[in-house]
Amino acid sequence: MKPYSEYRTIAFSRRGRVLEVTLNRPDQLNAIDELMHTELARLFPEISADAACDVVILTGAGRAFSAGGDIQWMQAMVDNPAQFEQTAREAKQIVYGLLDCEKPVIAKVNGYATGLGATIALFCDMIFAADHAKIGDPHVSVGFVAGDGGAVIWPQLIGYARAKEFLLTGDLIDAPEAARMGLVNRAVPAADLDAQVAQYAERLVAGATKAIRWTKLSVNIGLRELASKILDAALAYEALSNVTPDHQEAINAFRERRAPVFGHAIEAQQ
Repeated sequence: MKPYSEYRTIAFSRRGRVLEVTLNRPDQLNAIDELMHTELARLFPEISADAACDVVILTGAGRAFSAGGDIQWMQAMVDNPAQFEQTAREAKQIVYGLLDCEKPVIAKVNGYATGLGATIALFCDMIFAADHAKIGDPHVSVGFVAGDGGAVIWPQLIGYARAKEFLLTGDLIDAPEAARMGLVNRAVPAADLDAQVAQYAERLVAGATKAIRWTKLSVNIGLRELASKILDAALAYEALSNVTPDHQEAINAFRERRAPVFGHAIEAQQ
C-alpha cells in the first residue's frame, strides 16, 4: 500500500480516512530492533504528508503494543557504541515526528507498552488502553537512562514527583491505575478496545479537519520546546549508560533469565 509498501516491521491498513498503523513483530512482543527504529524515525513525517488519511491509529500486533528495545539490538550497541549516534538521531526524529504530525494519532494499547514502547504511546494525542495492559518505562531496570523521551513526557502527564517514582524504579502500571492518574486517557475492557478507538477516530474524521490539526499543533508547541531542551542531554546520558557495566549486567541477566546484580560503578570507586 503506497506510500508504505517498503516498510518491513510495520503494517498498514485503511478504513476510509483512518489509517491504522501496526507495529508488527508479534513473536518478539513488538520489541523495537534497529530496523523498526529506523522505520519509526521516518514514519510520522510520511503519515503527515499522506493526503488519504486524517486520523491515525497506532497499535501493536498480537499480545503487546511494544515491549521496548530489542535485547539483541542493545548488545549490538554495547559492542559498537558508535552505533548509538544513529540511535540518538532517530530517537529525536521519532519524538518530533509525533509532535509535528498534523494528523491526530490515537494509541491503541492492546497489551504491554514498556520503555520506548511506552514513550511512543504517551507522545500520541489520545491513549486508549485495554484494561489488562501494563505501561511503564523500565530503562533503569536494564541499566539505561530513560533518555529517549520518557524524561520529557512522564512529568508532563502525571507530575514530577509521581513520574520520578516510576522512572527511577521501572515499575509497571496497570491500565486502570494509569487512567486514574492521567497517564493514559481511558482504560477499557479488552473486548471493547477496537470499537471504542474506532468510534473516537470516526468522531475526529467527522470534525473540522484543519481546526483539529492546527489545535493539535498549537497544544504541542510547549511540549516541543520542552523536548528540544531535554532530549539532547537525556540521550547523551543514555549514551553514557550504554557503556556501563550495569547495562551489560542487565543484558546478561535477561539472557540468563535471572535478576541483575547492580552496583558495579560503586564497587569500582571503592
